[in-house]
Amino acid sequence: MAEKAKKKREKEEPKAPAREAPGPKVPPRLKERYRREIIPALMKRFHYTNIFQTPRLAKIVINMGLGEAVGNAKVLDNAVEELMAITGQRPVVTRAKKSEAAFKLRRGMSIGCKVTLRGDRMYEFLDRFLTVALPRIRDFKGVPVNSFDGRGNYALGVKEQLIFPEVKYDKVDMIRGMDICIQTTARTDEEARALMENLGFPFRT
Repeated sequence: MAEKAKKKREKEEPKAPAREAPGPKVPPRLKERYRREIIPALMKRFHYTNIFQTPRLAKIVINMGLGEAVGNAKVLDNAVEELMAITGQRPVVTRAKKSEAAFKLRRGMSIGCKVTLRGDRMYEFLDRFLTVALPRIRDFKGVPVNSFDGRGNYALGVKEQLIFPEVKYDKVDMIRGMDICIQTTARTDEEARALMENLGFPFRT
């Protein structure tokens, strides 16, 4: 009797809807544009014979130096939270490699944080940086042209984290800058600049 009553209840109770299978992951739009438009354009300009000769992004490193963290550990915690909101990845705390008595700095003390982005997160960050963050800079006239290192890599500095909409203005305790280093597989600065121009970098003229 108990089994019959149990089966009857199971028939009467509404079944939970079946969980839908996750759809295919959509690749970042900047990555898709690189594949469809930028690779053919670079192959035509530099006369590459193989698609693998085309320069591409290797990684992006965002570094935030925090000298104030020597005397106030909360500064480091806030910076880590902001950098994680900007990049979508947990930052790594950087530590002093040697002691400096003049700055009351001992070896191993936390002095900053950094994030290394690769793959889809790299393209997503760069897309937001170029289309949303850079236009929010006051009196923006373009990024400097002479910031290549001679080996196809590019570095630029950002004076304040508030240009990123992910950072909540009312939660900011102080203005912090950051260094953004973009590493490419380009063999020359000319190739790297062509890659970045096609990606949408607004270089100063």
